[in-house]
Formats: sequence, C-alpha cells, structure tokens
Amino acid sequence: MAEITIDKLPRKLRETFEKANLAVERGSPEYAFGMYKQILAVEPRFLAARKNLRVAQLKVAMAKKPTQMTHQMSSLKGMFTLMGGQGKLNKDPKGALAAAEKLMELDPLNFQFLKFYSDAAQAAEMTEAAVQTLELARPYFAKNVDFLRMLASLYLETKNPAGAKDCYGAVVKLRPTDQQAIKDLKDAAALDTMKVGNWEDTKSDYRAKLKDQKLAKQLEQQNRSVQGETDVADLIKARLADVQREPQNMNFRRALADLYLRGGQFDEALKALDDAEKAAGRADPQIEKMKSSIKVKRYDAAIAAEKDPAKAEAIKQERAAFIFDDAVEMARRYPNDLQCRYDLGVQYFGRERYMDAIEEFQLAQRNPQRRIQALYHLALCFSRMGQADIAFEQLKKAESELTLMDENKKAITYELGLLSEQMGRKDEAAAYYKAIYAVDIKYRDVAQKIASVYQKQA
Repeated sequence: MAEITIDKLPRKLRETFEKANLAVERGSPEYAFGMYKQILAVEPRFLAARKNLRVAQLKVAMAKKPTQMTHQMSSLKGMFTLMGGQGKLNKDPKGALAAAEKLMELDPLNFQFLKFYSDAAQAAEMTEAAVQTLELARPYFAKNVDFLRMLASLYLETKNPAGAKDCYGAVVKLRPTDQQAIKDLKDAAALDTMKVGNWEDTKSDYRAKLKDQKLAKQLEQQNRSVQGETDVADLIKARLADVQREPQNMNFRRALADLYLRGGQFDEALKALDDAEKAAGRADPQIEKMKSSIKVKRYDAAIAAEKDPAKAEAIKQERAAFIFDDAVEMARRYPNDLQCRYDLGVQYFGRERYMDAIEEFQLAQRNPQRRIQALYHLALCFSRMGQADIAFEQLKKAESELTLMDENKKAITYELGLLSEQMGRKDEAAAYYKAIYAVDIKYRDVAQKIASVYQKQA
C-alpha cells in the first residue's frame, strides 16, 4: 500500500495533525493520541501520523521506566485483544492492524505486541509501518537478538540491505560465534554492495563486481593516505599505467582525476574525466557533477592567488555566473535528476527569481534526501513574494516530518515564528520561539524575542 504525504490530506485532517504535533511539543503527548488515531482511521497510509503517534506513545512509556514486570502485566491486559487480532490476520488484515494499534497504546515496548504489529502491518501491505515502529523501538531492544533479526528481515523485504547489514552486525557482536548470524551478515553485506553498485543485471559476473567494488575502496584509501607532492606524482604514474592496462575501468580513471585534483592540476583532472566519459561511451551525471566541482575549485584557486582586489572580484563574478549556467545546463540534460532540480532552484532563489525557483523546488521535494530543504525554500520563496499563508503551509509540511529539534527544525520553527508575527498571531509566534529557546538559547535572536514576550507580559 503506497504511503501518502501531508499535502494529499484533506485540510481538516492536516489541521488535526498540526494540533496533535503541537500537543506533543507542549508536553501533552497523551492528549495527542486521539487526534493521531482519528487521522489514521480515515487515512491509514499517512505514515507521518503513525510515526508521531508511536513517538508520543514511546515517550509516555519510557517516562514510566518500564520493567519486565510491566510487560508481563500488559501481556495479561492485552491477551484477548492479541488473540482477536491474530484471528483476523488472514481474513481481515486491516482489523488485525487496528488491534495491533490498540496493543501499541497499551505497551509499545512489549516484544510480543511488537511482533504481532509487524505481522499485522505486513498482512495489511503496510510493511513500511512495521519498519517505522521497530526502528523507533530499537534502542530499547539493542541487545535483543530476536528483535534485531525481526527488524533485519523487514529491511530485506523493503529492499534496504544496509539496514539489514546493520542489524545482523549487531547480532554478530552479541553472538560472535553464531554461524547463522555470520552468514546472514555476509549475505546482507553482499546485497548492500550490489545495491550501492547498482548491479541490476543478474547475468553480470558477481565475483567480478565484488572485486571491482573492493578495488574502488582500495584506491580511495590509497588516495587518502597521500602525504606530499612526491606521493601524488608516484600515484599518478601508477594510475596512468593502470588506465593504459585497463582503459574501460572507470575506478582507475576517477582515481586519476582525484589525484590530479589533489596536486592542483585542474585541467589534467578535467581531461581525465572527459576521457572517462569517452571510454564509457556515454554521459554520466556523476562524472558531470565531479567536473563542475573541479571547475569551481579552479575558480577558488584563482581567487586565492589573485592579489588585485578588482581582478579577484571579477573572477568571483565569473565563478557565480558559471555555477548558475552549469545548474541550468545540468537540469536541462538530466531533467529527472531531482538533485539537479534542487541545485537549480537554489540558484534561482539566490537571484530572486522566485517563480522559477518554486517550479524547481516543487519537483525537488520528491527527493527524500532533499524534501525538507525543498519545502523550506518553497516557504521562503512564497514569503518573499508576500504570500505568507502559503509559505506557512509549506513550513508546516516540513515541520510535521521532523521529530527532533535539529538544525533543520530550528530553522523551520523560527520561520514559522516570523510568519506568525507577520500575520498578527503573536501568541502562536511566541510558542514557536519558546520551542527553540527550550533547546538552544543562543539560536539567532530567539533569546531577545523571548525576553520581549515576557517584558510585555510584565
């Protein structure tokens, strides 16, 4: 079952979600339970609500300092709910998942309940929900081998071998002589290597691929150990010999370019990458990005070497123009590369071309790695255009997907405070500033803002 995002929810559910999140932030997680469940009853695919519900439940459970006796008592209380839910696994998966949610509310750290929750979520075709729940509970079960194996199995089912490798690695640390654990770890590591290397062709030589991956790591380690110019020169000679011997090996060509770059030989590094693309017979977005990065570093070196301030400023302007033109060209050549779309959006934003930037950020938000930053920049664009209400909505989307008050959430919360002030919602603005103040008193001018609030109240 496909997950849906907050922008696909009806407005009333979005408002309920925001109220629930605010209740958690203000220290009333139990008050939020009902609102999260109300949302999930209407739209079970909205995983952000399920995640926040689980976080709130775990917060309440951990505050009570649970013991083994706690879980034994919850097992007794939830026995009939568990039995009823197990009877629905095959005929009524959604009913089974509803029963599992009741058990999570009773005790989200009960291993028996978690196992049933995993089974119910998979039966309801919501395996991601099971992964999400077990990930949140994992710190409590850090030394529970059965739990780690269960989570690893879910990772493999959701095509996340890196997660499985991490879990099996933890199992091997707990049981270093367990041959099954060692085998599981090796299998997960191999799958992860294949995924990282993008080895989708089942007819390709598996052992050759592993050898190639190993070679890439060796070259990287070799390059990192470079100490001086003599080392660079010697390694360049070695890589040139490797390229001549194996002209189709991209690892040797990339390593050669990296060594040229380390030696400040920018033109040679660019030529090595041009030759790599010619040998491959096709354009490669990763190589193109490497070339762009080298050109920027070449500008940086020229600026640092230039002693005439006027000439240095001219080079800086040329550098900025290159970065912009390159972002436009990369987005044109690789329109489906969402990182390229994000980079172009940033360039448009810096030039105050907000409508163009909005178009790029709306595309870039589909990239999970860039979604929060894309939403943040969308909000800034709308704000600069005087559309505070739309900007506020973008920030609320981003805020709803962040649990911890990290740097991203601080920036988003701060902008929410500013927008609230602009819209005349002073109390709401103060609440946002207080949320930051509680964890980082030195963030921007939040201390002054809080002081101003209390001065007005005095």
